[in-house]
Amino acid sequence: MPALAYAPPSVASRATLSQVWRAESLAHAEGVTEPSGFASLDAELPGGGWPVGAMTEILHDGPETFAWPLLLPALGRAVAARGRPVALIGAPWLPFSPSLAAQGVPPEALLWVRSDASAARLWACEQALRCADVAAVLAWLPQARVSELRRLQLAAAQYDSLLWVFRPSAQAGQASPARLRLRVEAGGGGDEDSADMLAVHLLKRRGPPLDVPIAVAARPPRLAAVLAASRQRRVQRQFAVAAAPVPPVRSAVIRLGPFLSPSPESAHALDRAAVAA
Repeated sequence: MPALAYAPPSVASRATLSQVWRAESLAHAEGVTEPSGFASLDAELPGGGWPVGAMTEILHDGPETFAWPLLLPALGRAVAARGRPVALIGAPWLPFSPSLAAQGVPPEALLWVRSDASAARLWACEQALRCADVAAVLAWLPQARVSELRRLQLAAAQYDSLLWVFRPSAQAGQASPARLRLRVEAGGGGDEDSADMLAVHLLKRRGPPLDVPIAVAARPPRLAAVLAASRQRRVQRQFAVAAAPVPPVRSAVIRLGPFLSPSPESAHALDRAAVAA
């Protein structure tokens, strides 16, 4: 029986093997990515940023968790580079124009679609993805089904769009066609300093599981610095009040009016002196 000789892999086979994703390593992005603006987050995302032409699903407890400021750095660059607006589908609150403008997203670059009907939001989202004049789409779809999300995923891939879908954290156990899926919550701790941070849990990515959440800033650096200085001044004032000496209590003689004068039988000597004075 002839010995089996080892044949080195060909160039084509080596190229094929290089494209195979191993589950224990972070996958390379299949297409273009947009950096998130947070180094700690980009280090854990395939391709080092948000996927372009794919859906990113963000789970959060409610608007009070401020999940979408996580996207502001990327949105500001997308608007500046592409010169196209951002579509907000079903945003729960009125966008605060000064804060968005400070992050590079001026008010004129926003298309705000208001609707409480789930079907109308889905239709508006799909139309915005098909529109070449839209730089990115942010959609709040708490009641969307998996089949409906799959349609949005296909539309984002077909038109090479940036798409973020916001859904409640209770949907974490439901299957999702999103290429990237994460849950965002407040930094924790219950103090004022923790409100400056967001904890990002990566629920789905092409790579090994990440058990520890990623901490990212919830506010722009300038705003966070102003709020930190304000808290520091408040703490200093509280310490100053606590350290201030307590003024001595001076004794005083109370002069009783004619309608409050004690009777002679129960009057005290000090009371009689006060009345006599």
